[in-house]
Amino acid sequence: MSNGTQSESASDRMSASDRMSKRVSGGRVGFWLLMGADRRVMAALLTLTVFAALVGLGALDPVPLSEAMLKSDPAQTLFQGLTGAIITSVTLVVTLSQLVLSQEMGPLGDQRRRMEGAMQFRKDSEDLLDEDVAPPEPSGYLRALISAAETRAERLKERASGDRDADRDLRDYADDLIDNAEKVKGNLEGANFGTFDVLQAALDFNYSWKIYQARTLKDDYGEAFAEHVNDTLEELLSVLRALGPTREHIKTLYFEWTLVDLSRAMIYAALPALIVCIGSLLFVGTPEGFTGATLGVDDALWTVSAAVAISVSPFSILLSYVLRIATVAKRTLAVSTFVLRETDRTADLDE
Repeated sequence: MSNGTQSESASDRMSASDRMSKRVSGGRVGFWLLMGADRRVMAALLTLTVFAALVGLGALDPVPLSEAMLKSDPAQTLFQGLTGAIITSVTLVVTLSQLVLSQEMGPLGDQRRRMEGAMQFRKDSEDLLDEDVAPPEPSGYLRALISAAETRAERLKERASGDRDADRDLRDYADDLIDNAEKVKGNLEGANFGTFDVLQAALDFNYSWKIYQARTLKDDYGEAFAEHVNDTLEELLSVLRALGPTREHIKTLYFEWTLVDLSRAMIYAALPALIVCIGSLLFVGTPEGFTGATLGVDDALWTVSAAVAISVSPFSILLSYVLRIATVAKRTLAVSTFVLRETDRTADLDE
């Protein structure tokens, strides 16, 4: 880039939201539903939504469900279909989960190469840390890398003491990184792997954008910076580059952990759902037992709606987990400096 564009390019390119909640459409409510909420709570909300929708639609129908059941068998037909769907879907999901997890299995040679690759990466990244041995926990390892990036940013800030555009932009960049690092480290404090907290904190550290910002600073002001500033900036880039595969590895482990939880949750939910479905086929087919109304709503409608909601609970669990997995996967497709979303940058990348 030419020096004539320095005054507008570097500062204009320092605006991209770090927090994942700011980069997911739908605002706080959308982020909470897609990612933030406990998946069991999300599944319960989906199940209650099905129940409330059926009761609401049935209450609007001028013909009570008990009368409709005298003329035909809508409940019987529905529960017959649900029984087959539960067995098929649970079997399919568990099978697919096992296929994904089977990639972790392999002969001894493959396992040894994986181990050697993991140890080599850990050794290479430990050279960037302020610790002789990196923490073994994913949250601690990620926290150590982010601390190393924060340390380099603090050095940059100390060495950018002038009033030139280069110094101001370098301080802005360092301040932004330090602030983001402090928040992420706070979120990682006490976070246990297996929960979404570790991965969410990792997603909140926008390493790809920070790499782009650092490279932009070097391109705009590289000749203006002192040699020790350029060296520190290069060290910071090395730490940020190490964060990419680290985050992806944590994401992969979380997905595998989640698939195990999903399979187990669907198996647990499938048994009561099947019992309710089969019980409804045997005992709800005769509307003579529903002669009254509660809160102005036909008792048959209450019973059938509750039975349907319980029967679809395995699908609610599947949907709640898939929503989070798909959202995370879409937001982390590129393990590189590619930024696969719109940002607030006003400067043209080709300047």
